[in-house]
Amino acid sequence: MNNIKVLLAEDEASLGMIVKESLESRNFVVFLAKNGQEALAIYQKEKPNILVLDIMMPIKDGFTLAKEIREENKSIPIIFLTAKSQTKDVLEGFKFGGNDYLKKPFSIEELIVRMNALLDRTLLKTNTENIKIGKYSFNVIKQTLTFSGEEQQLTHRESQLLFSLFEKKNQVLDRTLILNKLWGSADFFNARSMDVFISKLRKKLRRDLNIQIINIRGFGYKLIC
Repeated sequence: MNNIKVLLAEDEASLGMIVKESLESRNFVVFLAKNGQEALAIYQKEKPNILVLDIMMPIKDGFTLAKEIREENKSIPIIFLTAKSQTKDVLEGFKFGGNDYLKKPFSIEELIVRMNALLDRTLLKTNTENIKIGKYSFNVIKQTLTFSGEEQQLTHRESQLLFSLFEKKNQVLDRTLILNKLWGSADFFNARSMDVFISKLRKKLRRDLNIQIINIRGFGYKLIC
C-alpha cells in the first residue's frame, strides 16, 4: 500500500511543523497548509487520503473547509483539531462532516491511532474484493484466508493484525503503534499476546513459501510477499 497522504491545515506555524515532521517520520506524506483557502487548493491538487484540520484558521476556518469538501467527497476521513472543549463545538464539527475531534494539546501517537482507525474503516467500506497476499486471497470483511480453494477462518484480532501488516507490506510495522491501536496499550503482556498472534498468522500463511513475517528486533514486524 502506498504511503498515506495527509492534508494538515494548521495556522500555528511551529505546531504545524512539529506535527508534519512527526508524521513524516512514520512514513506519512504530509501537505501543510496555513489557512483554509490554501488547504482547499492543496486538497484539489494532491487528493489526500485524510484531512487533519484546525478549526480556527484565517481566511477560511476548518468547519467551512470541511463543508465545502464534503459537498464533493462524502467519504474522506476528517479530524478536527481545536483548543476549544465545549460540547457545542464538538457537535458543530460533526455537523460539518467531521469524523473525529482532537483537543489541543495532543500526542502524535494519539493522532496517529485515530487517523489509522478512520483510514481502516474507510478502506473496509470501499474494498470488498479479496486482497492478494502472495498466493492467498484475504477477505477483510469475511475475515478469511483462501489458498487453492481452501478457506480458513481468521479471528477478528488475527484479521486486524494481518490487515495492518498488509498496509505496510515490505515495510516495518511499528510495534508500539500497532499495540496501542489493536490492544490499547504497549505493555509487556499485550506485547507477548501479539507475538502469539504473529505466530498464528505465520502458520496460516505457511503454504506460500515466499511469504514471510519477519521480526525486526526493537522496531516491529515486516510482511514480505
